[in-house]
Amino acid sequence: MQRLRQLSTFIGQTFALWAIVFAIAGYAAAPVFIPFKPAIPYALGIIMFGMGLTLRARDFAEIFRRPMQVLLGVVAQFLIMPLLAVLLVNIFSLDPMVALGVILVGCCPGGTASNVMTYLARGDVALSVTITACSTLLAPFLTPLLLELYAHKTVDIAVGAMMLSIIEMVLLPIIVGVLILASVVALSKGAIATSGLIIFGVVILHNLLGYLLGLLAARLAGMNSAQRRAVMIEVGMQNSGLGATLGTKYFTPEAALPSAIFSVWHNISGALVANLCTWWDKRHGK
Repeated sequence: MQRLRQLSTFIGQTFALWAIVFAIAGYAAAPVFIPFKPAIPYALGIIMFGMGLTLRARDFAEIFRRPMQVLLGVVAQFLIMPLLAVLLVNIFSLDPMVALGVILVGCCPGGTASNVMTYLARGDVALSVTITACSTLLAPFLTPLLLELYAHKTVDIAVGAMMLSIIEMVLLPIIVGVLILASVVALSKGAIATSGLIIFGVVILHNLLGYLLGLLAARLAGMNSAQRRAVMIEVGMQNSGLGATLGTKYFTPEAALPSAIFSVWHNISGALVANLCTWWDKRHGK
């Protein structure tokens, strides 16, 4: 049991590396991972169910303790990222289905990994968890509405199934997540070959500008340092697993590709942001 726990810790700490490895494997050995496509919606359900098991009543108590801060985080999440996505796809004139994928991931709720990154960055974890939970519960309504507004496409999401997206485990989400990633990359091999660098650039800009504008919004709202970090990371990190699943199920593999890339990149950038925040605190004696 101790060895299994150590293995789980090791895989969790090196998740970004595993995601990169499986993304490369999905591109290089596409036929191996394409058969995983039908399992993607069910796999996401398992991951989201895992996240829900970790939530407690006290996570939602923050809504009543500081409603304005939670509200700002949720509004910033669903305002900044979709608008950034629309701006970027127009600037870079992306292929229509890839552009749809970028907008789709921008309309998704905050990613559960943001809670871990907020902890590592010495941010306000309670605020981060509450914003993630609230944005996830609102996703069945806001994600399709925002997608319809910005992409002129209607996505029907079963509210009951989406309510499963309240959760996170350790090993299972990682294993299932990298298989989803490899499968989406394999299915999108053609799009990567023709415009891969542009897609990567758009996704990276989307994520980094999300951090920046989230931090700015929190600063303008007069939040303290820990709260600013929580909002910054919440806004910048998306539930890209949801985006990949919706893109694959309702559109094309190309529409799922930006979410797949986002799932790799935001774990790398999130870790870098967390380390930068820690370095900043040490430098200033906090």
